[in-house]
Amino acid sequence: MTITFEEEVERTVSFLKAGKTILYPTDTIWGVGCDATNSKACDKVFVVKRRPASKSLIILVDTADRLADYVVNVPAIAYDLIKAAKNPLSIIYAEGKNLARNVSADKSICIRVVNHDFCKEVIRRLGKPITSTSANLSTQPSPLTYNDISSEIKQGVDYTVQLYHDVLAKPKSSTIIKLNEDNTFEIVRS
Repeated sequence: MTITFEEEVERTVSFLKAGKTILYPTDTIWGVGCDATNSKACDKVFVVKRRPASKSLIILVDTADRLADYVVNVPAIAYDLIKAAKNPLSIIYAEGKNLARNVSADKSICIRVVNHDFCKEVIRRLGKPITSTSANLSTQPSPLTYNDISSEIKQGVDYTVQLYHDVLAKPKSSTIIKLNEDNTFEIVRS
């Protein structure tokens, strides 16, 4: 039986609303995620990945308009950088708000406006951002395709999205930049 885009969005949102973890495709590589406002769900992501709590998680939002809901001060340059970006861009802001306490190891927060139809629709319907961290155990290389994801990750999450398993793109992690208070930025990962 073939599952439709609509059915899969509904199913994924129901798992997220229930505080569950998901394995899902993004505009970069496959990710492990959850509702970014749910601390218990975020704890589960750290367990699945065997990720130290001292490492922060990237947050995905569906539109740049949502940044102000989760960032204390969004510098104007952020909107310009997002608009000009040709590739997925994650930006570290000085201070987050309205998110789970454990998504960040300090006050800063890293957010990407996702450009993937499935992710955008899931986030829009959930009405909240989701976490995104590569679908690998910590210290292991990031898998480039669904088939490269370890069975430990696949078995560790509560739900795996049933679409895009056969998509053979040339995925790459997002570029990460950190915005400074003086409206300059530095590249953390290119």
